[in-house]
Amino acid sequence: MSVTLTDQDKLTLRTAAYGAVSLLAAADAAGSPHKAATAGSIALASATGLIGHVLAAKTKDIKLDGKSVAELADHVLPALTAAMSLLKQQEPAEADNFRSTVIVAIEAAARTHQGEPSPTLADMARKITEALDAA
Repeated sequence: MSVTLTDQDKLTLRTAAYGAVSLLAAADAAGSPHKAATAGSIALASATGLIGHVLAAKTKDIKLDGKSVAELADHVLPALTAAMSLLKQQEPAEADNFRSTVIVAIEAAARTHQGEPSPTLADMARKITEALDAA
């Protein structure tokens, strides 16, 4: 089965994945948000399959602005759920690929710390995982 994603579908996937990394970096304001964002983005760039192709596209269509973590979360968490719903309908294997790619990215972002992630990072990772699993 060949999966056909619209430009809007691809934007949703990119917004969700890169937004998850941005959320984790924003929640790490007291630590190393740039290191977290870099590690997470590298993990996303390492994705394979359809998801890898979508995330690797060089576009400027992702809008991840917000004046607070809450505003960013209001945009990103629903995008994560929407991305999973979309992929589950069209190609369940790619839904699993997307979920694992995002989980690896947030784990990579959280590991920029010495020792365990802060409670704030752990809570944001939990919220991201819940949004992925809500679909």
